[in-house]
Amino acid sequence: MPKMKTNSGAKKRFTLTGSGRVKRKHAFKSHILTKKTKKQKRNLTHFGLVAPSDEKRVKALLAI
Repeated sequence: MPKMKTNSGAKKRFTLTGSGRVKRKHAFKSHILTKKTKKQKRNLTHFGLVAPSDEKRVKALLAI
């Protein structure tokens, strides 16, 4: 049986934490930033975690 291929798009978007959770960036931080408040942009800068319900699917894309 061949090895599972890692999804290239997922590999660029997600990283694993030490405890095995999946880390992600927030959306809405790339363009049309003039109408967003400083507070909104600052809060979107921080990393988030993938929801437990989606974690299994993301890990499958990462071939973990």
